[in-house]
Amino acid sequence: MDGNSVRPAMNPLRIKFGGYQKSASVHTRAAACFGDTLRQTLGDGVDFRLVADVLALGRQAGDLPCMVENGELSMCYISTVRFTRAVPEFKLLELPFMVRDRDSIFRALDGELGSLLRERMHRNTPFRLLGLWDNGFRHLSNSVRPIRTPQDCRGLRIRTQMSELHGEAFRALGFEPIAADIKEFTEKIGTGHFQAQDNPLTNIFNFGVHHHHRHITLSGHFFGLSAMICNADHYRSWPPQVQAAVEAAAREATTLQHRLAAAEDAAILAKLDPGTNTIIRLTRAEHDAFVAAVQPVLDKYRKELDPRLFACIDQA
Repeated sequence: MDGNSVRPAMNPLRIKFGGYQKSASVHTRAAACFGDTLRQTLGDGVDFRLVADVLALGRQAGDLPCMVENGELSMCYISTVRFTRAVPEFKLLELPFMVRDRDSIFRALDGELGSLLRERMHRNTPFRLLGLWDNGFRHLSNSVRPIRTPQDCRGLRIRTQMSELHGEAFRALGFEPIAADIKEFTEKIGTGHFQAQDNPLTNIFNFGVHHHHRHITLSGHFFGLSAMICNADHYRSWPPQVQAAVEAAAREATTLQHRLAAAEDAAILAKLDPGTNTIIRLTRAEHDAFVAAVQPVLDKYRKELDPRLFACIDQA
């Protein structure tokens, strides 16, 4: 055992990590990487268990933070839209067309923006933020018609994340938004209850949305983050060498997750059958029409949120 390892324990520390996706997802693969790295460092001193998909256990994805808070889990990943009440600064990343590209947003998160979000999470929630994962550029899919303009969105019932701000943006485009946990959405996707939805391509494929929604518009209207969080009380109770091992494993898992996510769009597009799914790539003019339609939402939140937040992204 090397000098960085912890001696085997009579009662190894149990760390239980929860998620809501299948084994092929970039999130699950990153979580597995975290566990593997932790075992390599702590050896018999840790009993790591990955509960990859709580949906298969009858739970909702939205249950995950509560499961971490009450100690049922030690940690999980979950979309940052779940934290905007406690950390309003996360609303910046819910604004449509705010993120230009992955490089710029992760430069911002490596700097002042990331430090601010981490400090707010630690101050306002019972969680320790271990990493911010790439939840992808979100695109539109629907079962009714090709979407190339905001006019094409009118009257369509769209499933949205649990985000009031997302609902505002979709209403500005003409949709009828219905906020729903991913569990409810995947259970009802085949019924027509949700005529449209938005997700990164990896979720559109891995949750089987492409089997029900022929039309996929590469709108990239939102860029999502997932927070890798840990029960803060658990973290504080761990010996310093365990805390250091957890932080190092989280950094390695986050680096892997970012790399996998960046490659995922091209991989999923290659898997989609053009005979089954129509992939719609917007022209610059069509893209600009969507941006113009949601401009009132952007203007509203530029007045409400700290200008420093926008500066962090604008300067990245």
